[in-house]
Amino acid sequence: MKNKLIVISGASGVGKGTVLGIMMQQRPDLSFSVSATTRPPRPGETEGVHYYFVTKERFREMIDQGAFLEYDAHAANYYGTPREQAVEKLARGPVLLDIEPNGAKQVRRSMPDAVLIFIMPPSLEELERRLRGRGDTPEDQIQMRMERALWEMEQRFWYDHVVVNDDAERCAREILTIIADSAEESN
Repeated sequence: MKNKLIVISGASGVGKGTVLGIMMQQRPDLSFSVSATTRPPRPGETEGVHYYFVTKERFREMIDQGAFLEYDAHAANYYGTPREQAVEKLARGPVLLDIEPNGAKQVRRSMPDAVLIFIMPPSLEELERRLRGRGDTPEDQIQMRMERALWEMEQRFWYDHVVVNDDAERCAREILTIIADSAEESN
């Protein structure tokens, strides 16, 4: 069976982290590609586990070196998937990428057999409630993320699959079924 990149996208606050955590518990063969970012760590985030935290200057150097499988800028910060890490993990099993639509398009061009899945919120009101519920996001960032969310949700139409996160457990099961079906198709 050929291992695949599984791209997961969705607006900030849609619950991607929760869903991915459930999936990783249920499928230990899945690995998660850790992204690099220029944003500061949130409380409880660990270097190399949640993100690689780098300066904007270092991130630009990595872009110039071709070190990213994909990268994007949003919410005044850069995010990107270190290419070497993703390829190394892909040799051992399916790899999950939690990335934005612009990055997903970059992955689609360089790895056309990747499976792209977009997670939708049950409603915009629920998405805003979740963002505010974090308690760690300033008002200007919430407004910026809500504006970005509208654009991101418009991008869902070119993804392979769209899943609504109205219940994290159910959403994780649906995505795991998609992953299993895509593995069977590549056999």
